[in-house]
Amino acid sequence: MHVDIAIRNGTVVTPATQAVTDLGLRDGRIVQIGGELEADEEFDATGKLVLPGGIDMHVHLTPVEIEGGVVAWVDDFESGSAAAAAGGITTLGNMTFPRPGEGLRAALDRTRASAEAQSITDFVLHPVLLDPSPAVVAEIPGLVADGHSSIKIFMIAGDFDTRGREYLDALHVAGQAGALTLFHCEDGCIISFLCELLIAAGGGGPADYPASRPIYSEAVAAARAIAFARAAEAPIYIVHLSSAEALEVCREAQAKGLPVYVETRPLYVHLTSEPFSEPDGAKYVGNPPLREQADVDALWHGLSAGHVHTFCTDHAPWNLAEKLEPGANVATFKPGVADLQTLLPLLFSRGVLEGRISLQRFVEVTSTNAAKLFGLYPRKGTISVGADADLVIWDPERTRTVRAEDDYSRSDFSLYEGWEVTGWPSHTFRRGELIARDGQVIARPGSGAWMGCTSTGCRLSLAVLQKALIASACSWVRLVSQSAPNAG
Repeated sequence: MHVDIAIRNGTVVTPATQAVTDLGLRDGRIVQIGGELEADEEFDATGKLVLPGGIDMHVHLTPVEIEGGVVAWVDDFESGSAAAAAGGITTLGNMTFPRPGEGLRAALDRTRASAEAQSITDFVLHPVLLDPSPAVVAEIPGLVADGHSSIKIFMIAGDFDTRGREYLDALHVAGQAGALTLFHCEDGCIISFLCELLIAAGGGGPADYPASRPIYSEAVAAARAIAFARAAEAPIYIVHLSSAEALEVCREAQAKGLPVYVETRPLYVHLTSEPFSEPDGAKYVGNPPLREQADVDALWHGLSAGHVHTFCTDHAPWNLAEKLEPGANVATFKPGVADLQTLLPLLFSRGVLEGRISLQRFVEVTSTNAAKLFGLYPRKGTISVGADADLVIWDPERTRTVRAEDDYSRSDFSLYEGWEVTGWPSHTFRRGELIARDGQVIARPGSGAWMGCTSTGCRLSLAVLQKALIASACSWVRLVSQSAPNAG
């Protein structure tokens, strides 16, 4: 077969297979695996891995316009997607906020236009449901039919409790349409109450941040989201889960066969709450906060055992001066950091090379599961004939020191500054186009595209993953029962 590009002699890795073979790419797709190939251009991957392109389904690359102002991170789709490409990520999922009085469709159309002009990676858009009124909720089935596979709900939002029934209605409508609902699980009542107490007592600095958003405020919100899912008979996806207690709530639901999917992010497996006591502790602020070593260990185990399904950034970058703004407190610290360029290398280095997760699980949590959950599989998230040629040639032996100045993000600091990390992408391909080489982005802004799915495709993807999840839960129960002492 004659192809545009041949990738030779790499170890091709999917969740199910691993073999040294050649790949043939033509017209942006994978058209041959193994066998004889003639190519216009060749890449030698000897001694390297060939992985599906990373899929990060949780980023913030567009501003939030609210009454009285704008919350704007320092990255947009141009700089954010460049950081993603340099780090081996080929598809992004952006949290898309409507303007005041704007419907979901209008927000998606507006954001899609700007992203198509800027993005280097492919992308999907998650519409954020800030107003669960009947008119807005009525838009959801049409959006799913048009290829949008999700909505996002913030349980921490000020009006969530007063409008809980409307949010439940929205969840039901989304589930019936074939969409997946993302939940930010923190209890707003508990958090606002504790913030006021801490500030009134003369505290409220960075060291108090974990106390302002305790683990139980996450766990109770996760339990409530799961109860909503049961009532609505709808699948849910809990974003940036941070604690062992909240993970246990989710694991128990999964063991019952409930469609509860879990995401975590780098902050919660690479760091603990200890840095909050440092003079610049506010730079570590994220929602939820950093937790303790037992939580870190639980999340690593969840990634390995299959209870945590995706590993995403929640990339929400600021400059250091903004993070350390004088006079800020637990109620006003700016949450979020830049993580896109180091997401995959840090997980590979700390996870795969240190034996915490397998190489196959690495591929699942950084690519395949997200593609299945959001209706992109098998076009994305795997290496198979007919799939998009979203590929990363990965050098498992290359060691680099993390430096913010090397990052395409406009954020001027990294929480991992000075860390030595082994395992980096040498080449990133998006739909057959080489978009980054050795950490240098070479593709033009606007070359990425919006990715949609049909409502049937969304339902099928969720059904496939749910079946696999139930099988995993059953295996876990069998393992526990076999290892437990005989109570008789």
